[in-house]
Order: sequence, then structure tokens, then C-alpha cells
Amino acid sequence: MSTASHQPATKPVAAPSKPGRTAEGAQITAVADTLVLAYGLRPAEITRIPEGTATDNYAIVDQTGCRHFAKVYRGRDRLDLDRASVELSEYAADGGVATARATRTREHELLATHGRLPMSLWSYVPHTETAEGNLTGARWAAVGAAMGRLHSRLATHPAAAPTLEPGAAVCNVTAARDRFERLILAFQNRPRLGQFETWALQAARERQAVLGHVERVLASLPQLTVQVMHGDLAGPNVLLKDDDVAAIVDFGPPAPGYLAWEIVRLGCDPKSVLSNGVESWLKGYTDLARAYRDANPEAPADDLLSSLRVGCAAMLCSTFPLSAPVERPHLVDAALESYARARHEAALMLLDRLPDLEGALRDILPSS
Repeated sequence: MSTASHQPATKPVAAPSKPGRTAEGAQITAVADTLVLAYGLRPAEITRIPEGTATDNYAIVDQTGCRHFAKVYRGRDRLDLDRASVELSEYAADGGVATARATRTREHELLATHGRLPMSLWSYVPHTETAEGNLTGARWAAVGAAMGRLHSRLATHPAAAPTLEPGAAVCNVTAARDRFERLILAFQNRPRLGQFETWALQAARERQAVLGHVERVLASLPQLTVQVMHGDLAGPNVLLKDDDVAAIVDFGPPAPGYLAWEIVRLGCDPKSVLSNGVESWLKGYTDLARAYRDANPEAPADDLLSSLRVGCAAMLCSTFPLSAPVERPHLVDAALESYARARHEAALMLLDRLPDLEGALRDILPSS
């Protein structure tokens, strides 16, 4: 479950002190009522900030001047999973991982569910920026250390003990072929294609053409660690303050996944790869890997050594966000288009230079 970060990515528009009868005004009034009834908190200001895929998000200033962050859930059918996500964040925080802390209701619940709006309330993390496109210099090692501490803590979670599973199962190339075939056909059946749709069709064809290579990459993977993970550890969910990690936010519910994929998903943040240039990014990634190893020495070396191979395969097998114009057109905006282009370029670069890039990792991380 991905949501917007705790630090607004764009300048928010503050709600009027007397909201009108608009849908947004009604939502803000409902947020204010929930804050009073569930949390005993009287808001002086409620500001809408960029929404996530599953929540509407608000910055709150209470009457004492204290700031908070509120997530309003759009439905009640997933509240058990939403609660489990908050519990996982709290579990990480209790183990010393830098996260935002959830504020409990008057009834000591992690979610407010009895009012008009289901909501969670969080400590606000000020003066930060996300890691998306912003990994440079000392930040690489800081992010690697924070991720290592997180994975070390989550390895002890009671939901699932770490196990070794075949790395080749990280993605299914046969299923990917079917998805790309359907996506290409859907684009071809449209009477007209916009500029982004035309590009997405071409990118889908390029991905389809390299799936045989991806299959060989997967076949060469060793067994890799599967354990409880954050679930959505991407650049937007890591908040940086100067050269430090201020908080890791927006956890998913506890579920096992490949450690190598979560490492590379953050380390190969497409915008950071392209903004740094390949050589500078590779130095940053090796710094991240060293710091991760030091913070999580129990993780097998193969998880780090194979991470670029895993990331390359997983990105090239994924149809999203190329599929967004067909499957989720409401998500298509300038930011998603930019991300799609960056992710596609970064994935093809990884495939093209994989032996050299992995060689650099092996120089600093000898296999155990």
C-alpha cells in the first residue's frame, strides 16, 4: 500500500477555516470531527496533501501548534490489512528503526474506525524530502544502513521466519509474456494513441523482445532469502533529512518476499540512477551494499550479490506503469509518465551492463 510521504511533495493548499458544502469541505469537516472524537485533538488547521493510492492524506496542526499526519482510508473492506500495516511499522520502530510513530486513539487503537472516516494518525516528520531521485553522496550509505537495520528487525517478526527459496521464482516470465501480449493488443485496438500511449506501446514491445534474456538471467540465480519485508520500500517511502534517514514510512502488512528485490527496488530507484549517471550511481549502490551488510550481517551475501540481477528481471517482467493507460487511466499524469520512462531506461541499462555492474559488487562483497 503506497501513500504519499509525510513531507508534502508540492505546496499544499490549506483548507478554509469554514469549509463550504463541497466534497472536499465535507471531507475536511469529517476529518476534524474524527480528530476530536477519536483522538481528543482539536485541529487549528487541516491541509490536504498529495494523496496515495489507497488513502487521502492530511497535514494537521492542533491548537497547541503540534503537527500531525493523517491517513484517511477510502473503504472499510481492507481495514484488517491496514491495521496490520500500522502494526508492522510499530514493530519496526520498537526495534530501533527510524519510522514515524502512530498515535493511538482514546481507546488505545491504532486505527480510528468508529466515526464517519476510518483514519490513522501519525507523528509528522518535518523538513524532509523523499529518496526518490535524491540519493547522492553520503545518503547512499545512510539508506543502506537504515534498510539493513529494518530487515534485521523484520527477520524476527513472528509472521514468518526467513527461509531460502529459489531465486528464479522472483518473477514468472511465462506470465509476463502473456501480460505484454495482452497489453500490446489493447494498445493496437485503440483507434488513437496519445503521445505517452505511443511510447508505452513501443516500450512494451522492447520489453517483450528481451524476455528470453530475462529468462536466462533468472535461471542463473541461487537460492535467496525470503522473509517479512516492508512491502513497498521505494524512494517515496524513505524520508531524508540532510544526509540521514529521518523515517521509513507506509509499510504494508507483514508478508514474506525476496530480500534482494526490496534492496534493489530502493537502491535502483530509477530517477536516482539516471540523475547520477551510471558510474556515479554504481559507486552509490556499492556504498549502500557495504552499509547494508554491516547493519544486517546475518543476511546471506548472495542476497546482495544477486540484487541487481533480481531487480533487472523484476522490472523488465513488470507491465506497470506501461499498462496504466489501459488498466488504471486515472493514475496517468506527468509524474507517472516521467517515472515510467525512467524505470524503462534504468531496467534496460541494467540488462545491458549486468556483468560489469555485478563485478563491481563482487569486488566489495565476496561470496560467503
